[in-house]
Order: sequence, then structure tokens, then C-alpha cells
Amino acid sequence: MSEISDSTQSTQSTGTSGCPREFLVSVELYVPTVASFGLRKPVVSRRKADTSKTEETPRSLKEKSSWISVSRSPASAGQWRPATCKLMDEDESCSLNIYVDETILYQTIYIHMLNQFDIRYADSSLFLRKNCLALASAGGQRWGSPTNTEPIYFQFEDADTCNTWLVLLRSYSKPEIYGQTFASRDGGLYRMWRQVELSILQGRNLGNHFKTQLDTNASSAILSEGDLREADPIDLDAFCEIHLNDNICARTTVKKGIGSPDWLENFSFPDLPPFETLEVTVWREKRLLKPVLLGSVRIALTNFRRSEAVEGWFPVIQAGGASNSIQVGEIRMKLTVDEEIILPHNSYSGLLTVLLSRDRNVLEWMSDFERRLHLRTTSYQLMCIAIAKNILVEHITEYADREVDGTPSSHNTIFRGNTTFTKTMELAMAFYGKAFLESSIGCTIRRICSEKVAIEVDPVRSGKGAKEVERGVDQLIHWSQEVWNQIYAVRGQCPNELRRLFEHVRKLVEKHYHTKDSQDPHNRELPWQSVSAFCFLRFIVPGILNPHLFGLYPGLPSARIQRSLTLIAKVIQSLANLNPNVQKEEFMRGIKDFLKQNLPAMVDYILVVSTPIPPDPCSPHSGHPAHSHQRLDVVSSLHERSTTMPVLERESIPLLPHVLDIPRHLARITSSVLRSARSADPKDKSSEGDNQHLSGLCAQCFDLEDQSLARVSQLAGVESCPVTLKWDVPRITSTVSSAAPSSPASPSKMVESRKVSRPSPKSIIRRHDTFKSRPPLSVQST
Repeated sequence: MSEISDSTQSTQSTGTSGCPREFLVSVELYVPTVASFGLRKPVVSRRKADTSKTEETPRSLKEKSSWISVSRSPASAGQWRPATCKLMDEDESCSLNIYVDETILYQTIYIHMLNQFDIRYADSSLFLRKNCLALASAGGQRWGSPTNTEPIYFQFEDADTCNTWLVLLRSYSKPEIYGQTFASRDGGLYRMWRQVELSILQGRNLGNHFKTQLDTNASSAILSEGDLREADPIDLDAFCEIHLNDNICARTTVKKGIGSPDWLENFSFPDLPPFETLEVTVWREKRLLKPVLLGSVRIALTNFRRSEAVEGWFPVIQAGGASNSIQVGEIRMKLTVDEEIILPHNSYSGLLTVLLSRDRNVLEWMSDFERRLHLRTTSYQLMCIAIAKNILVEHITEYADREVDGTPSSHNTIFRGNTTFTKTMELAMAFYGKAFLESSIGCTIRRICSEKVAIEVDPVRSGKGAKEVERGVDQLIHWSQEVWNQIYAVRGQCPNELRRLFEHVRKLVEKHYHTKDSQDPHNRELPWQSVSAFCFLRFIVPGILNPHLFGLYPGLPSARIQRSLTLIAKVIQSLANLNPNVQKEEFMRGIKDFLKQNLPAMVDYILVVSTPIPPDPCSPHSGHPAHSHQRLDVVSSLHERSTTMPVLERESIPLLPHVLDIPRHLARITSSVLRSARSADPKDKSSEGDNQHLSGLCAQCFDLEDQSLARVSQLAGVESCPVTLKWDVPRITSTVSSAAPSSPASPSKMVESRKVSRPSPKSIIRRHDTFKSRPPLSVQST
């Protein structure tokens, strides 16, 4: 370990050409047990000083030493320690120094040697921590402990700082660009992007042993239904670990079940390296003991059909060779593999012109995607483009004018149907309001789940007497007040984008229904109810009902806790409806006083979240005033450096503050439209052909497909000749016996080369030809 003086802790950020640029940030660093032997033990605060922190981190959510390891061996658990990261830009090199205990140099990572896919978000399930980044680096790409080859994990203070540093680090790393040796102003032919979406749904017969006949080409097994029926269920606690290319990426929660646990957990892994394998290992949790490996599911992703969801039961195999392997149950999973060729931005100019034409609203395209092309997830990609172009709020407010017609019949149903407008509002609230939702209900919901709060006020369900029901009502009021207090306390943190949307909805209703001049109290409350129809009915209340779907709690809560959350959600929604006298269930009438008491505060809340904040000239983006200066420094640095970058390299750097990649979103829209066009029923083509806008969109997408194939074919022709591509720079690796360099300034001393495994252009062409000639795969039957 090296030491630095305190004077180097100050930031020296200069924009003069040739001068180094430095960036500093305080983080929490995950230090494996082996690497922590040479460090001082962290200072442990007294219990009295930790009372506030224990409330935010419930006991059941704290890291378990039995399964917190980031390696395959659960024995190597580590610890989180305060650290300082210092990024230094010097000429053509860039290094990240990591200091612990304020002055001790723990690691140095040579960022310019990393690939962009080596710098990724760390899934929150790994450590039950949000806002974490993972840096994967081999021995020659870092200086420090030679025995530690695991990724380095950082946790940042908030999402904005995490996003800023992800973009900053990637700007100094190597993008996955193909054909860089061609003389082109684009700096290459194309770049690649990959993603795996995985849902682990449930297991069955876990722990039972069956002899199987394995298919050597796939992770499958032949097992008769008779063997399954004869299996005796085993009571166990199980969890799964997800590995991509033999690197752990996520974990499920521990679920109890007699051989059949239900997880229902979804994972998304974007920005991946070239595909190799996906492995899901199933572990049995034992109290006070290390987990026991039951078996695994291993899937080759190389030739997996792209962008098609495959759902089914996958056998869990206990390794023992091809002839001695034993099946120890099955897990039901849903898997989607995406891989996109991304062209330079100027290639998508025609498509972008069609999508953002002045005579067509973005929400009209979203409606066409869903109704005509049957694309239910493509609207998100279009929304991201609209956000990057700063036109989403404008288009939503314009489209909202069509939803309100002022007829009396729409009083009770205004904004409560599933229209294109309401669905887009849900997407916008989830995008802009993620941090706001966490501040509003995250901490309280986790308390309810960790303390296993069980509330029941229905005498039919509980089967108990009047006293127990009354006690349940008191408990419901207590926790509803806790949830509401937190929601109300952070009302000022509502993002300005959502404030502008809510304000437009409120004023629109006031205008069409003349509520200010109305004598009917229900009419006067209609503008407020229209805001609550979005803010609560479609955002906060769903977060209370399903916290695991909004990232507020790891995994599906138990049935008793779900019942408690359902009752609390009903109370909060009743408060948002501004009508304390209407209760459908008799047993919910006990909360009437609670609703009347908090009604004025709810009206104040609605007015606050529907009143925009005046723009701050010092902050280019609303909702992030505390971090604008740091982000502006990074943006200024990127702008200064981008003038000398090739086009594809510059476009591979995401846009702040939301980490958006416009060419990538356009590439995904193109692929989705092409798949829909090819799989469409010929009988429907005549009706779709009548839509001039849709025909123009399809024409642009087919043209982009031709451009992509031409570039891939060009590269395939060059690769058949003995030409070395610039992207095929030998990657830095290390062996166990390699020694650390004497100083962090000499990485070249331990360079050991091997080529990066990347998909062959010919294999991409083969996949495309197969896709054009074959109908879509049908989803596997469960």
C-alpha cells in the first residue's frame, strides 16, 4: 500500500490543453476479506450514534455473511469501507486511484485499458445497496493486491453522482467499435450493445434427486412425469445466484418452500460483453451454516435467438460428468437476449425525422406501436429519445388536451382509463420520479417488511373477536400515518418535470369544467382529484402494493405483509380521493377520522406537487440542484475532449443526467419494427399500408437494416484477409503467478495479451439470414 499526503485530496480540475484534469468523489468501497488484511480495522461507532442509521437499514435487510460474497465461494465475505476515488487524466492515459483510511492507496485502475462494458451498474441484489458501480479489471489493468481479481464495487451517495461517474469513467475507456481501421470519419463501421433480461419465477422438486439423460448441446434433461409425481417434497430455504460469462451479477432473495419456492423476481443486465454463458446456481440456505449448492442451470447464449422471450422449466443439474449428472429439481425462468448493431447517429437521421416530425405527436407513435405493430415495450425507447431531445413534457401536455372534453359524464372516470396518455404518464412518472418515490415511501415500506407487520381488520379473514379487530384498525391507522407523514414530508422533492405535467392536468380540468365558479363541492375538488389520479393511483399507491417491482424492497413480500401493504394502500388512496365518507368495506369505516384529519394536508400536497419551481439559471436540469456543479464539470470536460474523438467513440458516451444513448434507442426501435413487420399477418398489411406515417417508418427501418448488413459484410470481407483490426488490441490479462508492479505508474510491466472474444461478422449475417427465412419462435409451453 502506498500513502499520499493530505494536500493531494484537493481537486485540481483544469481545462487547459495538456494539463491534467482531476475528479474527486467520496464513496463506499467493498473490500474483500483477503484484501482487507493489510488495512486498519474500520472505526465502529457507538450504538447511541447509530440509532438513526439502523432505522434506514432494517435488520433483515443487512448483509448476510453466509451469502454476501461476490465470488463463487461464499466464504470470502468482505466489508464496506469509506474511500475516496481520484480520477487523473494525463495525456493519453487515465488512472483511478482509490484511497482508504484517507491516505492509503488501495488500488490503481488504468481506466484507458478497460472496455466500456467492464464498467457497469452493479445490481442492487448483490449487496442490498443502490447506486453501485462495478469495475472489472484484470491484473495488468490495475495495481494493488495481486491476489484479488474480483470486480471492484463502489457505492455512491445518490443516483445522480453514480450516473455522472459511470459516464465519466466510460468516456476514458474503450468502446466496442468494429472496423476502426477503415478510413472513415465515423472512426469505424458500427458498435455493439447487448442485454439479458431474466425472470426467475419459481422452483419445483428442488432437493429431489433424479437420474437424467442430458442433451450435450443444451441445458435440458429427459425426466418422465411419473418420476415427478413420485417425488417427495423437501422443506428448504433456497436462493439463486446469476452468473454471466462466469461473473456473478445478481442474487434472488431466500424463499421458503416445500420444494417449490416462488421468487417472481426480474433482473436486467445491460451493456454486456460478448455473450458466452448464463448460469443460474441454486443454493440451499441453512441457519448458522454456509449455503449448500444444490445444482445449476447453464445456458449457452451465443446462438440464442435474439429479442424473443423464452419461458419454461429448466432442469437444475448437479454436476457429475455427462453420465453421472443428477437432476435436483427445476426452476421456471423467462429469458430474453438482446444484441444490437448501432450505426453512427447520422445514419438514423431519416428515422429520427419521421419520428419527430412536427405534424405528429410522440404519443401518436406510441399508440401506433401498441395497436398496429403490437409492440408493448418500444414506447419506452421512444420516450427516452423524447427526453434526450427535451420534448417529452411538451408532447404529453399537448396530447392531454385531447383527453379532457368537459362532458359531465367524464367526472368520475377522468384519467382513470388505460389510454395512450395515461400509460405514457406512468412511464414518465417512473422515469423522472424514481428517486422521489424512494424518498416518499421506501424507508417506511422496508420497515414494514423487515418488522413483518401483519395487519388484519376484516373479521371474516381473521376469525377473531371485536377487540382484535379494533386492535387491527389501530395498527392500520398507525402505519398509514407513518406512510403519509413520510410522503408529505418530502413533497418538495417532486421533480420539476412531474410538477409541470401535474400543473397542466390541474389547469386543464379547471378550464374545461369551470371548477372555480362551481357551487358543487365535487366539482371544486375535481382538479385536485385529477392530479391524485396520477400521483397516487398510478404511482405512489402501486409502489406501496408492489414494492419489489419499483426497487423499494428485494423480492416479493410474504402473503401476510402483502395484506398489510394492501390495507395501507387502500387508506392512502382513500385519502387521495378526497372523500373520507366513502368506504366500500364495512371494516374500513374505522379510518374515517384519520382521513378527515389529514384531508387538508393532502390538498396542500397536491398543490405543491402541481406547482413548478422557477427555473434556476445555474442548474441546467431540474431535480438535481445539489449536484449540478459536479455534473457541469464532467459535461464541460466531455465537451472539451469530444472535439478530438471519432464519431462512434463520441456517441458511445451516454448523455447526462439520465444516461441516454440516442443511437442505441433508435437501433432498438428499428429492430422491433422489423420483427413486427415480418411477423405480421398478411391480411393486415393492407390496413396498415393506409397509414402513411407507419409506411414511412417501416421504409426507414428496412433501409437501416440494409446499411447494417452492408457494414457487417464489409467487415466480414476484410476479416477473411490477414488484416488486424484496431479494436482487436490485445487485452490485458494476468496469471496467478504474476507479480504486482513496483508502482502504479508502470502498467506495461505486467501486460500479458489475449484477444477479446467478440462475435464474428459472419455469425451476425447468419443469424440475420435465419431470422429473415424463419418464422418467430413460439414461446415454450410451461
